Amino acid sequence: MRLLLVEDNAGTADFLLKALREAGHRADHAADGKDGLLLATTGNYDAIILDRMLPKVDGLTILRTLRASGIPVPVVILSALGEIDDRVEGLRAGSDDYLVKPFSAIELLARLEAITRRLPAQTEAESYLLRVADLELNRLSRIVKRSGDLIDLQPREFQLLEYLMRNAGHVVTRAMLLEAVWDYCFDPGTNLIDVHISKLRAKIDRPDMVALLQTVRGAGYRLGDAGA
Repeated sequence: MRLLLVEDNAGTADFLLKALREAGHRADHAADGKDGLLLATTGNYDAIILDRMLPKVDGLTILRTLRASGIPVPVVILSALGEIDDRVEGLRAGSDDYLVKPFSAIELLARLEAITRRLPAQTEAESYLLRVADLELNRLSRIVKRSGDLIDLQPREFQLLEYLMRNAGHVVTRAMLLEAVWDYCFDPGTNLIDVHISKLRAKIDRPDMVALLQTVRGAGYRLGDAGA
């Protein structure tokens, strides 16, 4: 499985990453809630292991954001908060399981296997498909269509569109795009984004179609039917 571990304690993270990889899984790591939220919403993970108390953005906020965005990835919460009310709060926020620290790696692995087995039957193609109005993007085949017509995108354009579709209906800022698509933590002060947005818009919004890629003046961009 491809897993995401969001854990700020370096010792715990090293221990879990070693256990996960020794079990044959691929595992990415985020050391704070901000990076964790970015990876969780833009990556394609089979499951997420999420610490509840994190710097910058707490675990329950990450979880609620995922569920509000319609991202059904299974999540196991890790927490030192083990009272019944704490566990109930985590489950009601959308977690699939709740594991109280300290715990064993063997138990965590077993719980991961259990929650991924419980996923609803879904074809691989469906699980990788993003839709906004009549625009479709398949993350597995990397095929993009609008009204059934194929759209040829360059790799960076594909990344840009995927991020916009994952955040459809929401304003995405330039800073968010720079970090998610170009891995920049600073603004290079160029028209890099403007050029790519312009090229992408020309490909997905033909003159005879409803425009989906909107520029929100002074804020950023939003993908979605403005008339919906």
